[in-house]
Amino acid sequence: MAVIVKIPTPLRRVTNGASQALVDGGTVKDVVLGLEREFPGIGARLLNDEGDLRRTVNFYVNGEDVRFLKGGETSLKSGDEVSIVPAIAGGL
Repeated sequence: MAVIVKIPTPLRRVTNGASQALVDGGTVKDVVLGLEREFPGIGARLLNDEGDLRRTVNFYVNGEDVRFLKGGETSLKSGDEVSIVPAIAGGL
């Protein structure tokens, strides 16, 4: 089951410039692991040492923040869209 993954600009050097990818996976974490198989090195930017989604990267499924769903275990179906958005820190 393929989902569309939107790749943010800072990660496109790992994806050879691709702004999106079609990846098979039943959960958000499965999709990240699929991205790693297709684009070696991207997984380290998206998963922490324990293999969980990094807190500094936001993941959205069809516009919904996975932190309010089931995190990396959020279920996906064919045609879903996963957006990866690096967290932006800063202040006034």
